[in-house]
Amino acid sequence: MASLSLPSHSIPSLLPTQSHKAILSSQNLPKSPHSRFYGLKLSNASSFSPPSSTKSVKPFIFAKVNKGAAPPNFTLKDQEGRNVSLSKFKGKPVVVYFYPADETPGCTKQACAFRDSYEKFKKAGAEVVGISGDDASSHKAFAKKYRLPFTLLSDEGNKVRKEWGVPSDLFGTLPGRQTFVLDKNGVVQLIYNNQFQPEKHIDETLKLLQSL
Repeated sequence: MASLSLPSHSIPSLLPTQSHKAILSSQNLPKSPHSRFYGLKLSNASSFSPPSSTKSVKPFIFAKVNKGAAPPNFTLKDQEGRNVSLSKFKGKPVVVYFYPADETPGCTKQACAFRDSYEKFKKAGAEVVGISGDDASSHKAFAKKYRLPFTLLSDEGNKVRKEWGVPSDLFGTLPGRQTFVLDKNGVVQLIYNNQFQPEKHIDETLKLLQSL
């Protein structure tokens, strides 16, 4: 039987000797509790470590809500503690944007960009709704601090995020940033995902709304 000989340097030896942990060590992470990753809050940067092997990496969740379909209804608490259902907005376009967390740099930029363009959304007859896993009191403080004129909903446990199939980033460690635009019939007309350019969500949603 013919035999196969390999060169003295095996495939693993061609890989960098530096481990994933060394690459993402605490020396390379910012010391601020607000990470340079726009949606990631780190209570202690030095305690962060990536998955130790590919076996522990969680697969990305692919969208369960598709363009042209009606997403699942939900009822969540807003920043005032009131129950708000998606069905409440039927009859007008609605922008539903999922974001990682209150007070992180990217999420603050995105919220303020929605605020600054809010009159344009109103002119298009659309409502804006932001959703994250923060509780109602966090949303209330966030909305007050940045004078946000739109609804923020608390999805504690990320149940709605999972039902809508919003994918995570950074090996599943960072909640995804994804925006859905629903028309007046409650049908999805746009799904836009961009974690690291949060302000582009506003441009893309306005462009779509103005064409409806």
